[in-house]
Amino acid sequence: MLTSVDTDLIRVLADPLRLRIVTLLAQETLCTTHLVEETGARQTNLSNHLRVLREAGVVETEPCGRFTYYKLRADVIASLAGQFADLAESARTAAGNKRSCP
Repeated sequence: MLTSVDTDLIRVLADPLRLRIVTLLAQETLCTTHLVEETGARQTNLSNHLRVLREAGVVETEPCGRFTYYKLRADVIASLAGQFADLAESARTAAGNKRSCP
């Protein structure tokens, strides 16, 4: 049973703007222009966060003319959710375990 989560992915998603981007992309595939409008972030700042999300494998890109669309990789989020579910199950199983003090 897995008892830890992907800490690198947690760090990536811990940033409020990146989490907002992921939340938006969970609803629909969006281009940078849409994300700028939705978040109010500057385009360069948003692009840097999207690069981090791409490098972490959380989003994938889809070129469309002069625009780049971003899509959330649901399998990555589902894997992380599964890791948390395993961690919760481990905690439930171990609830009665108590290590005695020396």
